[in-house]
Amino acid sequence: MTDAAALPGQPRGVVASGPATSRAVNVLAPNASAMTLDGTNTWLLSEPGSTLAVVVDPGPLDEAHLRAVIDTAERAGQRIALTLLTHGHPDHAEGAGRFAELTGTKVRALDPALRLGDEGLAAGDVIRTGGLELRVVPTPGHTSDSLCFHLPADRAVLTGDTILGRGTTVVAHPDGRLGDYLDSLRRLRSLTVDDGVHTVLPGHGPVLEDAQGAVEYYLAHRAHRLAQIETAVEDGFVTPEQVVAHVYADVDRSLWPAAEWSVRAQLEYLQDHGLIPGGPE
Repeated sequence: MTDAAALPGQPRGVVASGPATSRAVNVLAPNASAMTLDGTNTWLLSEPGSTLAVVVDPGPLDEAHLRAVIDTAERAGQRIALTLLTHGHPDHAEGAGRFAELTGTKVRALDPALRLGDEGLAAGDVIRTGGLELRVVPTPGHTSDSLCFHLPADRAVLTGDTILGRGTTVVAHPDGRLGDYLDSLRRLRSLTVDDGVHTVLPGHGPVLEDAQGAVEYYLAHRAHRLAQIETAVEDGFVTPEQVVAHVYADVDRSLWPAAEWSVRAQLEYLQDHGLIPGGPE
């Protein structure tokens, strides 16, 4: 058995519903898959002793799951006052409209198409609800609308799909762009260095105890993949499909379609930086 402390980011291990920090409780959605790992982590956030809670990523349109989130809050004597989205992928956001109906809450997101109510989310926003403070951190790259939420009191960051609790994430080309993603990882690294963030509350997978280690691993992984893809192109593997089959040969073939998104994003990045043919003149 691998020691969790030796893995990137020091994952806690088993993914389950329940408290993760003093202010964060996970309600795990029943949508496990190769892409969603153990399922979507729906985060219920509240200041200790408060009767108000904030939900981040209600998850899929699954009535039982949405009601489980509400029941978890009610058992703690809380009312859900606000719903936030890290990004618009269905496994995070599809249930938001129904969840808003059930709770009477507004839905705030970066993408106007996902909002219910007048307020969106933007870089530098500080959300205060029932004494809880969350800071909005723009982290485009996985998608153009990806956000993270900094929870200063717990020295934690909710990362959606920007950093996962296990493995690495996909740059969902063409909406997601690798240059943006690398900038976002560096922004998260600054949180770990300058703001003391040490805990990652991801959208999928276990909680990570070593936020800086996780970010450094992601940056190193991306650099390694870029080098592999640059070499593959030099060796004659030109199309995204050819590159996936060559570079991701050790990856489960069921994940190759998602890997192709990242490969396309990486090829575009290499072309834009003049490292392989095909970029702007």
